[in-house]
Amino acid sequence: MSGTPINLNKVRKARARAAAKTRAETNVMVHGRSKVQKETDGLESARLRRELDGKALKSTDDVTGQGSKKP
Repeated sequence: MSGTPINLNKVRKARARAAAKTRAETNVMVHGRSKVQKETDGLESARLRRELDGKALKSTDDVTGQGSKKP
């Protein structure tokens, strides 16, 4: 036996951390993008939506351009 005592809680937690890290790496491979990538894509889509809304026509009531004329 070794002469130095071992803190079993630290060993158990280190083992759990290592298992969690390998599980996380597997999940990244399976499920895809990271949180930063998702946030970046969300911000980009919001920017594009704002840009498109700014280019919209002001009047959306009359699409045909004929108005409400009665014959």
